[in-house]
Amino acid sequence: MSLPPLAQQALDAFTACSGWEQRARLLMQWGEQLKPLTDAERCAANRVEGCESQVWLVADRSGTGLSFRASSDARLLRGLLALLLVRVNGLSAEAVQQLDLPQWFHDLGLSRNLSPSRSNGLNAVLQRMNDQLKTA
Repeated sequence: MSLPPLAQQALDAFTACSGWEQRARLLMQWGEQLKPLTDAERCAANRVEGCESQVWLVADRSGTGLSFRASSDARLLRGLLALLLVRVNGLSAEAVQQLDLPQWFHDLGLSRNLSPSRSNGLNAVLQRMNDQLKTA
């Protein structure tokens, strides 16, 4: 399966890193690229349960499907969210449901640096995306 262009760009950038320090810096740079959510969007209805940090997810209708925007109060998590968004935005609902999230972060070289709670939080975000796609 081919990757969306931004996901391929992320994969190329992360696989070129030689170690965790470079990946962590790059992760924070990706997080800075997230478009900020408004105060109104940072509401309880958009908060993702199951994350230790505060995470908000907003779905926008785009063409025949949804695209997502997200934010967090944690810098590293914002980077992880940015990488998740470039991987899922533009995909069909079926493709999002079939996404192997652990494999994506493994391919980026980040899986061994993800704590179980961060992995659980990212899975909660992906589950919330799937729920929103089903009701769209």
